[in-house]
Amino acid sequence: MYPIAQQAMAPEIIKKIDEAGIIAVLIVDELKHAVPLAKALLKGGVDAIELTLRTPVALDAARLIKKEVPEICLGFGTVLTVDQVKAVVDVGADFAVSPGCNPRIIAEARKQGLSFAPGIMTPTDIEMALEEGCRILKYFPAESSGGMDHLTNMVAPYQYLNPKFIPLGGCNLENAGSYLESSLITAIGGSWVAKRPLIQSENWTEITKNAMEIRTLIKKIRTNK
Repeated sequence: MYPIAQQAMAPEIIKKIDEAGIIAVLIVDELKHAVPLAKALLKGGVDAIELTLRTPVALDAARLIKKEVPEICLGFGTVLTVDQVKAVVDVGADFAVSPGCNPRIIAEARKQGLSFAPGIMTPTDIEMALEEGCRILKYFPAESSGGMDHLTNMVAPYQYLNPKFIPLGGCNLENAGSYLESSLITAIGGSWVAKRPLIQSENWTEITKNAMEIRTLIKKIRTNK
């Protein structure tokens, strides 16, 4: 059995993500959009987000959201370097995820006290993550890797260790149910809730509507479980 290393994600963050059921993946290009975007999502019932480190304003956007919308559980994605780990900790991130499983990044996140979920797509990825103490894993890219069928078969040898997954990549309202109905899934990640063009056009009403739709589906599925 794998040794139980220090858990890579704090219990309170695990609880918040599980209760959310959805992590809205966001690309913010303009700082002025950060707070109204967070408020639009929160109005629709989505209180967990992943800001991708793909734009120059991502870190400053996080600072604003932490200050103005503290109800949001704020995470960062595309965390690829030790310096990025330190940077997201500095702005007060609640958690971070990466597309791959890099033990050096996991170790730095643990050193900095940052809840972290590495990305996995193969059994080797899963074994590396488990050995590093990770029990919440990002399944990426989910749909093009085979969706829930691939994940269910791949995880079978490790299921007794109770890993949980956040699928991301190709998830949308139409296929969300296939993931959320599985006990393997703690939350799904999705950019469709607040697509980049919706943010750029400041269509907060549509973003709130999308958030309400996925939260309604989550509640329905969990009520019927």
